[in-house]
Amino acid sequence: MSQLKNRLQALSLLDRAFASLTDAELESLVASLPDDHREAVDDICGAKEGGFTDPAARTLAMRATASRGRKTGELEQLSTIVTDPCLAKCIEMLGDHSDNPTEPQLLEITPTLIEDFGLGCTRLMLATSVAGEAAASVMLTRVLKHDETLGLPPAPVAETTLLPAPQADEDLKAKRKAAKEKKQADARARREQQLRAAKRV
Repeated sequence: MSQLKNRLQALSLLDRAFASLTDAELESLVASLPDDHREAVDDICGAKEGGFTDPAARTLAMRATASRGRKTGELEQLSTIVTDPCLAKCIEMLGDHSDNPTEPQLLEITPTLIEDFGLGCTRLMLATSVAGEAAASVMLTRVLKHDETLGLPPAPVAETTLLPAPQADEDLKAKRKAAKEKKQADARARREQQLRAAKRV
């Protein structure tokens, strides 16, 4: 049960990190990717041969893919591809500590990552590492939840609309009442007929 809870928490963080990226940030991020990475993004997002030619259409497709891909793994695939250069830079800067850095070691290099790749991409890279069950997942989760700079914005609260209780219209009510009264009248008539028959015997 604990593993399932951790998995759901990791996917929730990843979902929030992806959703926090603006359309402009996503377009800029994809534009900075190597060609093979961009082709992989287009492939995951179901682009026709030749890929997307309109950045806005690609961004729309990425959001749709991320939304439906929470359970199918496409959200993780997409996030892994777009944050790959950021992760490579992170590993290079951490050096021997890259497998399991401490929080101070991570926070020491994040300003450079944010400068090179943007805050949104850096957050997404950390969330992708958590979803990928990195050794430092507990620390990364804490950073994404509580750090002043890297902490993710709160998840949007979905508004609930209460629907009015279903009410039968007046015609239907009248029909039901008439049917009930007819049923009662028929029952009375049968009882009276049975009583008359019993008296004749």
